[in-house]
Parts: sequence; structure tokens; C-alpha cells
Amino acid sequence: MSGISRRKLFGLGAAGVAAAGAVGAGALAGRSLGGDSATVTSDESSASAPVPFYGAHQAGITTPAQDRLHFVALDVTTEKKAELVELLQEWTAAAARMTQGKDAGTFGAVGGDPEAPPDDTGEALGLPASGLTLTIGFGPSLFDKFELADRRPSSLADLPAFPGDALIPEISGGDICIQACAHDPQVAVHAIRNLARLGFGKVAVRYSQLGFGRTSSTSRAQATPRNLMGFKDGTANLKLEDTEMLREHLWAAPGDGPAWMDGGTYLVTRKIRMHIETWDRAPLSEQEAIFGRDKGVGAPLTGRDEFDEPDLAKTGSDGKPVIADDSHVRLAHPSLHGGARILRRGYNYVDGSDGLGRLDAGLFFMAYQRDPHKQFVPIQQALAAKDSLNEYIKHVSSGIFACPPGLADAGDYWGNSLFA
Repeated sequence: MSGISRRKLFGLGAAGVAAAGAVGAGALAGRSLGGDSATVTSDESSASAPVPFYGAHQAGITTPAQDRLHFVALDVTTEKKAELVELLQEWTAAAARMTQGKDAGTFGAVGGDPEAPPDDTGEALGLPASGLTLTIGFGPSLFDKFELADRRPSSLADLPAFPGDALIPEISGGDICIQACAHDPQVAVHAIRNLARLGFGKVAVRYSQLGFGRTSSTSRAQATPRNLMGFKDGTANLKLEDTEMLREHLWAAPGDGPAWMDGGTYLVTRKIRMHIETWDRAPLSEQEAIFGRDKGVGAPLTGRDEFDEPDLAKTGSDGKPVIADDSHVRLAHPSLHGGARILRRGYNYVDGSDGLGRLDAGLFFMAYQRDPHKQFVPIQQALAAKDSLNEYIKHVSSGIFACPPGLADAGDYWGNSLFA
């Protein structure tokens, strides 16, 4: 069988996967393909086990955060809508397979015609699913193409400029983003590599980012991790178990915007470089005052335990607030933003050095929410204006994406609700 004919078979999309006996509702020995579900079985809690691919919401959002990330933003290069739709179908079929620990294609890395390129790159052969999730989003620029402007949600408006931004255009934006999270970095890289391979000639990689050491917990079963500044990060994050709060703050509801986004959410990404060497010379007392938290246990400076609610009104013997007016905890607190909350899903990164003997390191911030302009934007405006942490960080990349709802079954595909 030729490479073209094999690709056409693979290009049948999600329906082709079902027809070929690949991932489907009945192909997983009774495992539910429920997407982001509040139910986590003992098998699914294992670091090597697969995460359900189908469900009301895309996996990789409230899914308990895995330890590794490979994020990619892509620009669409084809001018033919039908080619983009075909690619989305192929991607969905490949994603359904890879998240269950299978090869990207139906023939795999070592199957099929030996005279044709394999339909999987092979570096994940022998590796388990490792909790892989793949989550897709569509950027504002995509809607300027293919006569989609009338389907662009108002919530997908470009982010405003924030004080102190030093954004690099080449690593910002993008027509489409795909977030791969897994417990094994090779599994995450394999997934993005194969999706990019399938997109050759139709999309081009704009930029990608590797991440490690999740910086937020998305389930109460997880311990709070630390960022590269040594502080616990995401203590007050929304969690998988917060069903009512997720409904209020995370998922787009009917009437919020176009119907194709009902049950979806919006992703904001920010690459935040940390001035590591300067931070490492700051006294502990200054570091704790900047964050408004104890560095050891993560408690607010007005409490004893990590999850104690910060007392923003408490003053010290000098009459000044114990949690300073320009501290990170105070400025990010929901009480200052009409109760707005976001679901954070960021990762540490180290991209080598900058050629001047300094680590190029920091936080790849990702946050999901129902409306970025009512949630992320006011929070970031307050932080950009007053946060004392700004002395030690620099925002160098930014993006906003509409992440559609989950997939119903193997006959559905990423973007179906948008392009139908």
C-alpha cells in the first residue's frame, strides 16, 4: 500500500478510527471515554493509565495536572477550508489513539508498507499512555480566515497591552494551539510531533514550549507544587471537585456567545521569564513579603496553614497591613476583582541560558476561564500596575484561544461545532 493510500485511510478521521477497530467506546475493555469527569477511577489515577478522550468537556483542563507539558501554537497555511477540516479530522483520530497509548496512525511506527514513511514516528513505542491529554484551542487570527468572522466569540477579543509587557511577536498568538500534558515528557513530545507531522503543508509551527513540574493543582487529591522561585503556587486554584464554581467561572454557558462554544472555555497563555539570579539574592523576608506567603508551608502571612484564607484587613504593630498592598496574594485575590477566579494550569520551564550567563527560566502560565476579559484581564491589570513581584519577572509571550467543548464519540472531530 502506498504512503498516499495509507494516509487517505488514516484521513478518514475519527470515523475511520472506529471503522479500523481503533479507539472507540467499546474498544477500551469497558473504560468510559468521558473527557474531563469528576470521577477518577483507581486505574485512571495511575500515572501510566490512559485518560478518557471523549466527554462533555475536553480532557486536559480539569484533568488532574500531569507533570509534563509540550505546548504548540500553529499558523494555518492552507487557504482551503476543506483541507483544514480534513486535518482536524485526522488530528482527532490521531489524538484519540495516542491518548490511549496507541500509535498515531492505524499502521503504526513499524507496520504497513516498508517502502513508505511510517504513520507514527516511533519514539513512544513501548511506552504507556502516561496520562496523556490533548487539548485544542482556536486563536482570534483564525477567524479572519475562511469567512469565520461572524462566528468569533466576543470573549475571544485580543488581550489589551499590560504595563511592563515585553512581548515577542514570534512566540505569541497563533491560529491554533494544542496542549499536550503527560507524566512522561517523551509521550507529550511524541504527540505534538506527530500532529505537526500530519499538518505538514496545511499548518506551520509558530512556536512551542516544553514545561516540567506543574505549578498548579487541579484536584484536591494533589499536593500544591512550587514554582522556580521556591514558593507554593496555585493554592487557591479552582479544582476538579468544585463543580458549582467550575460552572460559574470555567465553562461557557448558553447565551455567553455562539452556540458552538457552549461547554467550552477560554485559554490565556503567558510566558513569564523570571530574573532568577536577582531573585536568589533577595532576603527571605523580602521574598515572603512580595508573595504575601510563608515560603515553607505556603500559609498567608496572616495564617498558619497553606489553605487559611488571607486576612487582608489585618495590620501589624506598625499599623501597616501584614499582607502588603503591593503583594502578589493581595492583588490577585478574588475579593479585589468581583469574585473572579481562574483555573490555572501552568508549568515551569528552563530554556537553557541567554548567552550572558543567566538562566532563561520561568513560568509558562496557562489559565482557563469562562470569559478572559472579565477574569484574567482585570486580575492582570492589577498585578501589572502594582505587584512588587514585577521587579523579578518579565512577560515575553501571550496568547488567547477559544477551546471548544468535548467530543461526543468517534464520529465527532475537533472544531466540528465551529465548522459545521
